[in-house]
Amino acid sequence: EVADECVRSTSQQDFYLGGGSILVLLLDLVDELLAAQPLPPEVRSRMVTIQKHMEASRLRKDFRLFTVDTEFLFSETYNLMDRIEQKYEIKIERVFSLLSPEEQERVHGKALWARDPDQCCNLRKVEPLRRKLGELRAWITSIRRDQTSIREGARKIHWDAKFGLVKVNPIADWTSKQVWRYLHEHDVPYNSLHDQNYPSIGCTHCTRAVRPGEDPRAGRWPGTGKTECGLHVIEIAPMTPLPEADA
Repeated sequence: EVADECVRSTSQQDFYLGGGSILVLLLDLVDELLAAQPLPPEVRSRMVTIQKHMEASRLRKDFRLFTVDTEFLFSETYNLMDRIEQKYEIKIERVFSLLSPEEQERVHGKALWARDPDQCCNLRKVEPLRRKLGELRAWITSIRRDQTSIREGARKIHWDAKFGLVKVNPIADWTSKQVWRYLHEHDVPYNSLHDQNYPSIGCTHCTRAVRPGEDPRAGRWPGTGKTECGLHVIEIAPMTPLPEADA
């Protein structure tokens, strides 16, 4: 239903797909539904329409798939991008801060991430994403309600007041176990750091492995009390209802 609303409410080139694996996950979910027996004719017809739109999204040259590259990412993260591009024959556009790491150091001093992590995240993640989303009407993310207390209120579809566009979180109600089961069953590429006690992965300077018994996000900005980079702070504003599905 979430994918259906997206397809009918916005054109394909207006989407930002957050997370390299989420497109494949959604395509596989649609395939599974179509393979289920029996399906009422009207349901099957709608699912075929969704599948065609999503397949077109993956193959069309104007489909926009991009990620924010802070230039402080792990080598394993860059390797994942390469594997996704190769396996699914797509191109991931990398969006950068207006300041290179060297320029940031000249303007803000050394190791800004240690002195003011919020400012560093704003410069290297939030503002680059804001510029890119300013060109679009909707974005799809893979955030889940069980990740942080701030994300507990995440809806499947809502108006993102912070960035001024529709935000879609199709797996908001999934658990970590559901995600991993799906990734393994469908051979979806993932960051190899996950196998080294990194359940949540960000920049090299602000991410460490999690120790036994710690919260899954304890390795992010350790010792600072910070839990979010600022991309997914939930600021929900009223949104015009999406059109009703055709009978």
